[in-house]
Amino acid sequence: MIIDQLSNVSSDFYAGLLTQHGGAFALGDRLMAALRFLQTTDLLSAEPGTVEIDGKNVYAMIQQYNTKPKEQGIWEAHRKYIDVQYVVTVAELMGYVNLNALAAGPYDGDKDFLLLKGDGNFLHMPAGTFIILT
Repeated sequence: MIIDQLSNVSSDFYAGLLTQHGGAFALGDRLMAALRFLQTTDLLSAEPGTVEIDGKNVYAMIQQYNTKPKEQGIWEAHRKYIDVQYVVTVAELMGYVNLNALAAGPYDGDKDFLLLKGDGNFLHMPAGTFIILT
């Protein structure tokens, strides 16, 4: 898990992550493509929907919604994709817990969706914050 402000992605720190480990990409080209999309897109004017960045390999789901109380939230995970969540305006309370601490429900391979049950922690995510969840 990585949590940071989008404004820090261009810093030397992230550039260093991309060249460490014998030239291997620690964050990966796909994750950097997602972060660059967030940096270069006017998300306040973007219409809700799915935007392909690199076909089905990297895509953005632009959503507008009212956050719900944490008691109404669900725990979920993915097996094929990594989530990069970005808060554009105001703030959001986002849940996170290690997958091993939760009980797995059925997995829907078509939707890459695994429903989980249990308890976890919550993070305050102010506007401008992104989180990478693996």
